[in-house]
Amino acid sequence: MGGDGKVFTLAEVSQHSSSQDCWIVIDGKVYDVTKFLDDHPGGDEVILTSTGKDATDDFEDVGHSSTAKAMLDEYYVGDIDTATVPVKAKFVPPTSKTVEANQDKSSDFVIKLLQFLVPLLILGLAFGIRYYTKTKTPSS
Repeated sequence: MGGDGKVFTLAEVSQHSSSQDCWIVIDGKVYDVTKFLDDHPGGDEVILTSTGKDATDDFEDVGHSSTAKAMLDEYYVGDIDTATVPVKAKFVPPTSKTVEANQDKSSDFVIKLLQFLVPLLILGLAFGIRYYTKTKTPSS
């Protein structure tokens, strides 16, 4: 490896984000890939969009070969200070208690709605029956 074990902050690595000076972070290691930009099969733009952040996911998502991963060794310049890299938010699926709580809220709403509407319907039905069954008295 070409690096001397130096530790860089993400801010320091972010300063190297041009085609003349390009550093990337993969798996906690910092690589100066400036000389490789022209040779990259995906073009230099792919690498340049991964500067200034942890590019591990971008690198892994492409499915690089073991040969490509071994090539990184010659571009190694140091390690990243992990305290300067933002923590990625991970998706946490809702727990069954959360789902049950939401179902309870919706069933509570239905019950309250029925408690309001059923008496109104009974009252309306009573008035309707009274109105249609009322006998008219002959007027004098």
